[in-house]
Amino acid sequence: MPELDDDGDGVRLQKVLAAAGVASRRKAEELIRAGRVKVDGVTVREMGVRIDPANAVVHVDGDRVVLRDDQIYLALNKMPGMLSTMSDDRGRPTIGDLVRQWARDADEPPRLFHVGRLDMDSEGLLLLTNDGELAHRLTHPSYGVSKTYMAEIPGPVPRDLGRRLRAGIELEDGPVKVDSFEVVDVLGGRAVVEVVLHEGRKHIVRRLLAEVGHPVSRLVRTRIGDVQLGHQRPGTLRRLNPVEISLLYKSVGL
Repeated sequence: MPELDDDGDGVRLQKVLAAAGVASRRKAEELIRAGRVKVDGVTVREMGVRIDPANAVVHVDGDRVVLRDDQIYLALNKMPGMLSTMSDDRGRPTIGDLVRQWARDADEPPRLFHVGRLDMDSEGLLLLTNDGELAHRLTHPSYGVSKTYMAEIPGPVPRDLGRRLRAGIELEDGPVKVDSFEVVDVLGGRAVVEVVLHEGRKHIVRRLLAEVGHPVSRLVRTRIGDVQLGHQRPGTLRRLNPVEISLLYKSVGL
């Protein structure tokens, strides 16, 4: 992150954009002149504007630009049998073990928030960040960030099951309905289905499918918002790229 000038008046906007990897300084100046850059919600067109990268909110073409190099955004592929906690007093494996291994060269492992818990037997995508506001919004139900799961269930799957799930199923703690439901594959007496919903209640996918007579034997979360698990190996972490981070910001109005 560019340091403030000696006079404390901030850093030139084009220099900040170049340091963030948006464009070269000359190209950043062209973006500013074209009115494609906003600082704290206000379009900036003139050269010479200075900002504080630690506090300013900058968008280019509507996409949030990450300015602070101390902010961390990670995708983790959780393995089954691992707890979605940073530590466990009973010595069971946790995602904290992976974070500490990832940060082993740091003097102190970063304090990270995990976005979207997974139960011990489930696997797949978790997001980790020290950006508290983003983590809060991604987990708050009012922002409606979708989550995609692949679930293995007993077959056959009734043709009307998707319609029933989209219409809503009553659980003990209230109704729940999915955004979409699709049968992906049929393997003998088993079926693999894709479930998309924006609910965040505990064990919601397992409880929902069990309620309609199809208990889950394996559950993998493959997507949160626009961030996909892809071919990431189990038990590994990777840094999100700037496009993924910007899409997460956009999904929660930041």
